Amino acid sequence: MFLTGFTDEAGSDFAVQLKATRELGWKFMESRGINGKNLATLTEGEFETVAEQLHTAGIAINCYGSAVANGGKSPRSEADIRASYDELLRVLPRMRELKIRLLRGMSFRPVENEAPDSPELEEIIFRHVRRFVEMCAEYGVIYGHENCTNYGGLSHLHTLKLLEKVNHPNLKLIFDTGNPTFTYRHIGQAPYPLQSSWEFYRNVREHIIYVHIKDSIALPEPDGAAAKMKFTFAGDGTGDVRAIITDLRRTGYDGGFSIEPHLGAEAQESLKLPEGADVRYENYVEYGRRFEKLLKECGWQSEISTV
Repeated sequence: MFLTGFTDEAGSDFAVQLKATRELGWKFMESRGINGKNLATLTEGEFETVAEQLHTAGIAINCYGSAVANGGKSPRSEADIRASYDELLRVLPRMRELKIRLLRGMSFRPVENEAPDSPELEEIIFRHVRRFVEMCAEYGVIYGHENCTNYGGLSHLHTLKLLEKVNHPNLKLIFDTGNPTFTYRHIGQAPYPLQSSWEFYRNVREHIIYVHIKDSIALPEPDGAAAKMKFTFAGDGTGDVRAIITDLRRTGYDGGFSIEPHLGAEAQESLKLPEGADVRYENYVEYGRRFEKLLKECGWQSEISTV
């Protein structure tokens, strides 16, 4: 087991991201944003600089947090679909150069005023996700699907159906503990209740290779609107984080835990930060330290590794 995180939550500047990783004593980072860009959109010169910074720091990117088929992209939009293919075409050679073997991807957002799992939409979604996975496989990369505001995130049943229909060994699951807390459970008839992180997790557990650690407290809004949420430190919300990481240890999980704090400026008061402190940076580092403590409380003392 190893620890990592979305370092762009510590700061946009890549040097700051490396600094936060070193301060935690970790050797890995999950890359989403780099200096206002990402691995796919950096110029060749910028990419070479990032590669050199990683080498000098002795830190590796273990996962690329892509925008492929994410919650901002519609399966009805040719432009959105094309953008996902283009991102893969640009980033996969760079992932090979940096020896990154995992890409976070999704399965498109629900289409407004359409049944999100109609046979027609499902055919489109499954066809494109299958091709995304095949492209990744050509580079030895796993397409890790995250349960989020996408088709697979509608419920554990939708995730399982996605796995069944795509049917490719390079499609695995990235489970986010926090996303179910503010996502509706699309099983049965509306109105839908909020999901249970524990229910989602236990039904897809055998397919999970990587875990995003996020937590929140959410209140549902009427008429199926997106739930409002307050993000919290891991274990302080309704994401069943403690139960999930305890069960993962029991079942022999040896993958990564990637922190994704999503904490805002409101956390400054609880951290008692001095005026002028870098709130994003301090939130990220404190989140990592508290998560390490939570892991130990859940029995992970001897298994925690940063190398």
